Amino acid sequence: MGLKEDILRVQEAASEVMEIQEAAWDGKTLRLVGRFSPLLPFPAYTLREALAPLGYPYHLQPDGEGMIVRVWEDKKGWRKPPWLLNLFLFLATLLSTLCAGSLQEGGNPFRHFHHLHRGIPFSFTLMAILGIHELGHYFVSRRRNIRVTLPYFIPAPSILGTFGAFIKMKSPVPDKRTLLDIGVAGPLAGFAVALPALIVGLGLSRIVPSVKVEGIALGSSLLLHLLSYLVMGPIPPHYELILHPIAFAGWIGTLVTALNLLPLGQLDGGHVAYALLGKKQHWVARLVFLAIILLGFKWQGWLLWALLSLLMGIRHPAPLDDWTPLDVRRKALGLLALLVFVLCFIPAPFQIRMP
Repeated sequence: MGLKEDILRVQEAASEVMEIQEAAWDGKTLRLVGRFSPLLPFPAYTLREALAPLGYPYHLQPDGEGMIVRVWEDKKGWRKPPWLLNLFLFLATLLSTLCAGSLQEGGNPFRHFHHLHRGIPFSFTLMAILGIHELGHYFVSRRRNIRVTLPYFIPAPSILGTFGAFIKMKSPVPDKRTLLDIGVAGPLAGFAVALPALIVGLGLSRIVPSVKVEGIALGSSLLLHLLSYLVMGPIPPHYELILHPIAFAGWIGTLVTALNLLPLGQLDGGHVAYALLGKKQHWVARLVFLAIILLGFKWQGWLLWALLSLLMGIRHPAPLDDWTPLDVRRKALGLLALLVFVLCFIPAPFQIRMP
């Protein structure tokens, strides 16, 4: 059965929310024109709940004092993509992070395979943070009836062993409430793993005398400053903190959280900012884009991030329902995500230390 046979059911569902003044079927799309009931506090959200059981995508458009609802049939259908690629990328990233962790600990897994176990603390911690982050998005998306792929992990020949992970949404976001739920789910879930990892790792870290040798120094965030003081106390002059692999993975997890929460394009922060601010997100995104260009004079990696943001787009597209406001709980979640961003942000994550 298709939309043509379901026209009456769609109209009946919509009539629970709005007074339908006109209905037209052009063979592909059902067009309903009418006014929402004034007794409903959030009529657009109620319409979504009424139409959701029927499974047809729709779009809302203001029409003077009324509203136009366009409903269509998804001819493509939905097939879950094969999961073998996801599994292969997960195993490849697990191996690359094990190698990276082993090299950090002085091992050489390319010559001595048994050195690979030295990378377990770093690799398993980092993979848990990235995996929980993406699964947060995945499960919330599925719960809100958004078609979404399994996580794709990205292996990389680098000191981290990975470029992160991502999922792909295959259907449009219906409203700002869903947008915020999906946007905060990943960062907050990943942060919930990164935070204890950082605390445990700091307890295993060392404070040693500073040595003037060439190398890479890690930048610090407000969160790292606070936790290192609480766990290890003040660091004496001419001494420095050497992070344990678990703490290093936690540090990366907080950095990834902050990068994802930048209010740009379709990053997690872009979802959150649009849900909270609507079209004003575009102005916030422009200011943040200029800020990271300026930060590029402090750490050149920001210039690459600015280029990627420009290629992906810094404006966030509107959801299908751009009118239903957020409730108090979701506004609080959005502010919590902003707090996490401020705590985790690192102006210069990596710096070259000269002797």
